[in-house]
Amino acid sequence: MTKRVVVTGLGIISPVGIGKDSFWKSLLEGKNGIGKITLFDAAEYSAQIAGEVTDFEPTDYLDRKDARHMDRYAQFAVVAAQLAIKDAGLDLEKQDRDRIGAYIGSGIGGINTMHMSYDKLFKKGPSRISPFFIPMMIANLGAGQVAINFGLHGPSECIVTACASGTNSIGDAFRLIQHGEADVMLAGGTEAAISPAAVAGFAAMKALCTDHNEDPAHASRPFDKERSGFIMGEGAGLVVLESLENAKARGAHIYAEIVGYGMNSDAYHVTSPGPDGVYQAKCMKLALDDAGLKPEEVDYINAHGTSTHLNDEGETKAIKSIWGAAAKDVSVSSIKSMTGHLLGAAGGAEAIATVLSIENDIMPPTINYDTPDEGLDLDYVPNKAREKKIRAAISNSFGFGGHNACVAFKKFED
Repeated sequence: MTKRVVVTGLGIISPVGIGKDSFWKSLLEGKNGIGKITLFDAAEYSAQIAGEVTDFEPTDYLDRKDARHMDRYAQFAVVAAQLAIKDAGLDLEKQDRDRIGAYIGSGIGGINTMHMSYDKLFKKGPSRISPFFIPMMIANLGAGQVAINFGLHGPSECIVTACASGTNSIGDAFRLIQHGEADVMLAGGTEAAISPAAVAGFAAMKALCTDHNEDPAHASRPFDKERSGFIMGEGAGLVVLESLENAKARGAHIYAEIVGYGMNSDAYHVTSPGPDGVYQAKCMKLALDDAGLKPEEVDYINAHGTSTHLNDEGETKAIKSIWGAAAKDVSVSSIKSMTGHLLGAAGGAEAIATVLSIENDIMPPTINYDTPDEGLDLDYVPNKAREKKIRAAISNSFGFGGHNACVAFKKFED
């Protein structure tokens, strides 16, 4: 018999706020987190805007020496873990740390460390490369640093499935607890890839918005007819998942119950989603079936909603194909309209938004939704947050390489 799994803690670092309360307040206000890139000089780049975390000072949370030996993406992971553990009221001294783990995905890992190290290598030679280069650069050290910093001896893993990394991490951690292989898991994603090569690379693929450099506040416009590409973001989103038994034993606050998980592959193209969202639809259906939910029992979808033409059209078609006549009743919104695309961290941040929507019966908006596009005619919660009784909700993530992941949550009932 599988165990019930609940969400008891939320840790978020995002372009619209650090910490659950700041993040949620910003989402409900429709706050824009996108501006000119300041992390490097982007004056010669076709894409000059991003969703940066502008108010993050690592030494506010970490020892100066420890912080210096972590790439920014790993700093985000450790601090988000701090916030999630504190929010969960989780006293690690009273828990069996052999049964607490960390599944933290990252799409790219320490790309800023790689840039700096290559620059040093080419200018000064191999003898000047730091011994910390490799452990700062590799993508698994987000999960590794969290486990090390908090003494977590349970399962520890980094899942790299591009933009689906955070959602896959949450789903896989859910399975571990369901099957009794862990009691508590920190799960989600982290990313800090606003860097010269990454921005240049995504822009070269024609994936980024390049026509709003002087108007960043209106650049990310999921599902809008005038959408023109995604905006890079950064941050980390981690949830504390635990067995219902463990949560009740320690009197934990329960935000929601995680009840379903689906994943599959388009097996179509390295960057483009499959035609008509066929396998995105199948992925959502897998999550619903796993949860024992009918489509009409789901009141809200936190969409992948990237503000690209192909994703937003395909995701809309996918929703329609599963919900059918009930598609007009389900509400769909994309917080990427405010945060930009956090890549490997997106699924973690968006799971947090989904869980808070369920707990508070209110949905964050899709801002910058001004001009409807033909065929994209769902309720995208345009421009203003809206109250709605939310019994259950899903969060979608679809990554380059055809990686699709979906998690389902519902209101907790004992």
